[in-house]
Parts: sequence; C-alpha cells; structure tokens
Amino acid sequence: MDYRRLGHSDLNVSALSLGTMTFGQQNTEAEAHQQLDYAFTQGINFIDTAEMYPVPPRAETVTRTESIVGTWLKKNPRDQVVVATKVAGPRRNMRWIRNGPASLDRTNIREALEGSLQRLQTDYVDLYQLHWPERNVPMFGQYQFDPTQEFENGEEKHWVPIREQLEALAELVAEGKIRYIGVSNEQPWGIMQFLKLAEEYKLPRIVSIQNCYNLINRGFEFGMAEIVYREKLGLMAYSPLAFGHLSGKYATNPQAAGRVTEFKGFAQRYEKPNVLPATQAYAALAHRHGLSPAEMALSFVYRRWFVASTIVGATSLQQLEENIGAWNKPLSEDLLCEIEALHLRYMNPAP
Repeated sequence: MDYRRLGHSDLNVSALSLGTMTFGQQNTEAEAHQQLDYAFTQGINFIDTAEMYPVPPRAETVTRTESIVGTWLKKNPRDQVVVATKVAGPRRNMRWIRNGPASLDRTNIREALEGSLQRLQTDYVDLYQLHWPERNVPMFGQYQFDPTQEFENGEEKHWVPIREQLEALAELVAEGKIRYIGVSNEQPWGIMQFLKLAEEYKLPRIVSIQNCYNLINRGFEFGMAEIVYREKLGLMAYSPLAFGHLSGKYATNPQAAGRVTEFKGFAQRYEKPNVLPATQAYAALAHRHGLSPAEMALSFVYRRWFVASTIVGATSLQQLEENIGAWNKPLSEDLLCEIEALHLRYMNPAP
C-alpha cells in the first residue's frame, strides 16, 4: 500500500480509503467492523463517512454509519486512523437532518460537527468536508448549470457566502475539533473561490476535493485536474465502480442485485443512454486482458496521478477483498491505450 500526503496537509493517507456509506443499511454493525478490521490490516488508514450516511438517506437510519464507525474507533488506536466526515448542506429535502438545514452557516456547521464528534466518539476529525455546495450547482447526475435556479418567486436566492463558511470552519479548527478541511461535489469556480478567500482573509485552506471519478465519469480531467496540480490539492475519488456498473454485473444482467436495482431512482447519474454499451465494452476489454471488470476499473483509478486516495466500499467482505486486491494489479501500457480508445468512443456517459 502506498501512502500519500493529502494536499498541503501533514496527513499521510493510504492510496485506498474505506467508504462506509453501506454501514447501517446494507451492512450490520458486526459486518462493518469486520470490514474495518480487514481494511486496517491491509494498510488502509483512511476512513470516510458522513452525518447523512447510510445511503440512500432515510429518517430511520440517518447518522447510523457514524455511530458504527465510532464504536470501532473506540476499540482502536485513534492516532493511527485518519477520519474524514462531512456536513450535509441544504437543497436535498432531508428534513430529518437538523430539521433540514437551510444553509451552511455557522450554526449548522457547528451543530453538525458536534453531532459527528459525539457519534464517532472522538474529540476531533482529521478532515471535515462540506458534502455538497450550498449554492446552485449541477450535481449527483445533473450536468448543466441552470441560472434560473438562482431565483425563487422572482427574488434572487440568498446563499451563505463562501467566506462565511470558511470563517465558521476556522473557528472549529482553532478549537482543535478539526485538523483540516475539504470540499465534496464541488465545481471549478467554487474551488478557486475557497482558495482565493482563504489566502485573502488568512482562513483555513482546503486540502482535498471529494468528487466522483471512474471510467465512465472522467469529467474531473477537464478542468479540475489542473487545479489539483497547480494548487497542490488531493482528489478523494468516490464511486470508482460507478455504483457497481463497472463490476460488469449490470452489463450482463440489468436486474442484478445491488444499490441500482434495490434503491430505484437513487443512481440517476448512471441512467443515461451510453452507460450500458460503455460498461459492456469495458467489461469485455478487462476479460481480454485476464482481469475482472472491477479489477480493471479500480486499478485504473488507483494510479491516476491526480488521485490522492480512492474511496472503496463494499457490501461483503469478499467484495472488499477484491477491491483492495486490485491494488496489486497495475495496468499495462497497452491496456491503458485501449482504455483511452474506448474513452474516446464513449466519453463520460455518466456525468
């Protein structure tokens, strides 16, 4: 396992991080602890969670994931684990999270963090992330910016300015409750604003971006990769298997068991016309090179130069073993060239 510095921070994180969004919904606490134990023994020191997990978010299960991670953390050396969690923003119709947060203001950010710390049974988190922007941006399968969403009933909406969000986070950093901050599901304009305002007002600088990145969603390469390089940020790549599509199971059986079929409407990012032909083509390519589709898809993401850590999750220990095992199967130059040829044929069918 490789370890990489996350952005300009002093956090050395494993190239693979354990995603926990299934804990408390598709995985019991015992199963989750088994996954955490296994990942830790394989050299993974980075855990990613969120106050709204598990997914899909529901009133009956919200925050359960952090509580499960917390009971595991309590039994393990805290200083050997890098813990990342996230604050949920508005605009997602989740009234059961802090009464449906109206904004990412000081009150909501502080309340969310205090709740996370209590559930995680720790005094601090190593990385605290804004789960998605408060302002109007396309996300979670949307792919076009819509200026009309800036208005409601003819009036311009109020968004908490990024500077105020940074000031709220700065207070918590100063109190020792957060070591570093990051963003998730962000866009280029937002990233540059966070960086500019942090420098201008001497506020905490983001160290990471957690965005979707996989063989059928490589949009990060268009503009964000340059920002990561020039500003020394780290990408935490989520959904490397595209909700299981890149495992090949839906390519052969569209009704295969998994989150896509179990939670209808939740994976709208992958409900696009070229997803199936693209995943079928990638699966065939993997088989020709003696790899499983999942191994090829994961190995591709693991070694992209701009990826600091790839978030892997699983609903079974067997799946997790395969996901981690793919680390030891780097792709040949010939295979990478064939992947690029397919990418040009099916460019980003799941933006």
